[in-house]
Amino acid sequence: MIKITADSTCDLSPEIIKQFDISLIPLHVLIDDEDFRDGIDIEPKDIFRYVGQEGKSCKTAAVNTFEYENFFKEFSPKYDAVIHISLGSGFSSCYQNAKIASEQFDNVYVVDSQNLSTGSGHIVYEAALLAQGGVQAEEIVKHLEELVPKVDASFVINTMEYLRKGGRCSGVEAFGATLLRIKPSIEVVGGKMIVGKKYRGNFDRCIVNYVKDRLENNDDIDYSRVFITHSYCSPETVQKVREAVETYAKFDEIIETTAGCTISSHCGPNTLGILYKRKSKK
Repeated sequence: MIKITADSTCDLSPEIIKQFDISLIPLHVLIDDEDFRDGIDIEPKDIFRYVGQEGKSCKTAAVNTFEYENFFKEFSPKYDAVIHISLGSGFSSCYQNAKIASEQFDNVYVVDSQNLSTGSGHIVYEAALLAQGGVQAEEIVKHLEELVPKVDASFVINTMEYLRKGGRCSGVEAFGATLLRIKPSIEVVGGKMIVGKKYRGNFDRCIVNYVKDRLENNDDIDYSRVFITHSYCSPETVQKVREAVETYAKFDEIIETTAGCTISSHCGPNTLGILYKRKSKK
């Protein structure tokens, strides 16, 4: 009887959430200082309307300690253990707040995913599989902590406008990228986001080249599963990515998920990533 919980930023599909009875706690999305709860009061399409069409500002805020305490209080008495996987500590104070809240309970464990979106989702999914298999809480936590540095997470973004509005790049950089049709890849390395290879031209062509770069002749891939996670890309674009993934790697499972409000608010529409596990730590 182990309960798996996570921050809403893990971007797992509703089907997986339901299948494993995973409970999510929503981060806050602030639109011109109006507070919404990620996935409950607001969806990514709302953000694209507020920011893209209405020109409003959008920020995200962590779950506070009091909210985590109330969240854990709901599950702690009902289960032998609660294992919570948080958004990476390099991106938010969620992990720190959840860790402080967990000290009020003797059966709540908090794992720092050091990642975001389905980079965290890999850790949550793995926790759910182990819990379903009857593995003890301490063993699950140990396994997850060993897995964290093996997750390979990256995205390609179509527009830098949302990064500009969020203060993560300058107007000059965003304008230059638009003018030159540059589509940068964003990678999670050591628990932080860095700019990786920059692609140029049509988004669909860029995204297929990105998949090839990540997967072709790569002997460090764990082929058990890969997530294709995107912020409302067209079905045609996603199909091209799926075909490219199948061309360059033979994963046992390919899971498509839609990015939630956190990724969407920072990266905007037409952001897509492939996220998988490596055999070794980097």
